[in-house]
Amino acid sequence: MKPNVVLTHWVHPEIITTLEAVANVTANTTYDTLSRDEILARSADADALMVFMPDSIDEQFLAACPKLKIVSAALKGYDNFDVQACTRRGIWFSIVSDLLTIPTAELTIGLLLGLTRHLAEGDRRIRRGGFRGWRPELYGTGLTGRTVGIIGMGAVGRAIAQRLSSFDMNIVYCDNIPLPDDQSQAWGARQVDLGELLATSDFVIPMLPMTPQTFHLLGADAIAKMRPGSYIVNACRGSVIDEHAALDGLRSGQLAGYAADVFEMEEWSRADRPEAIPQALLDNTRQTFFTPHLGSAVQQVRLDIEREAARNIVQVLRGERPSGAINAPAFQEKPAG
Repeated sequence: MKPNVVLTHWVHPEIITTLEAVANVTANTTYDTLSRDEILARSADADALMVFMPDSIDEQFLAACPKLKIVSAALKGYDNFDVQACTRRGIWFSIVSDLLTIPTAELTIGLLLGLTRHLAEGDRRIRRGGFRGWRPELYGTGLTGRTVGIIGMGAVGRAIAQRLSSFDMNIVYCDNIPLPDDQSQAWGARQVDLGELLATSDFVIPMLPMTPQTFHLLGADAIAKMRPGSYIVNACRGSVIDEHAALDGLRSGQLAGYAADVFEMEEWSRADRPEAIPQALLDNTRQTFFTPHLGSAVQQVRLDIEREAARNIVQVLRGERPSGAINAPAFQEKPAG
């Protein structure tokens, strides 16, 4: 009898064909996010599960899926998933770690340009039909000669720094691990502490995972320490920013602008997760620029991510170690549900 694989979100038909060669596949054929109850109903007899950003897996979920051998995440950041619970139950947890770097870096720079040059408002004015030629309005902020502060110099942070160096920007960064000399020299990047970064940067870009230490790292206290009239661009995790503090900063003029591709309402692991983006933040179209979590939304990249997630599943179903595993489950009798 073939094993059972459940896909919680829409995937490219190629992925379904690949998995059907080794398993029975239950696919989500819509673009909608299924409810937790629906995913559980589909997964009760599953040997493998492919999950995506809106999903959340915890001990209670795993207890209802006694046959599960692997949770294969089609993503890099996995803070919505209880990996330790998977390990305790002898379940592999795998991610796709090396395909999102460049698309996320590109989108972050797009957010920075869109925010500082008022691209969304310019587009709206054209579409309203009132454009009759150049006028001295919508003047924005250029990047050349300005200082950008990157908090977290992992793979995405480095990709952003490399690309922004071509804009002739001053780059400072905060990270416990310094850049190699060749990179810091090539990009003109200087390591500083968080206080100096906040006080000297025109643009602050956090590029951090969601952890207890990074939760609301950029809250009211941090924003108060920023250079007046500076900007925040967030494409890492929504809860690294306190959205209400950002709104207060915009209202007071401490912040000139806030752009984001991620939001606090997406932090499914938070017991106090907000249900929506603050309406006042959405209403502030003059100082904000938002995109709906498009960091990895490049067609070929998404297909490659799904291929890797499927490959991890196939490897486990063949009795192999998945290439993207981030845990080492002990293979013993699973605890009773």
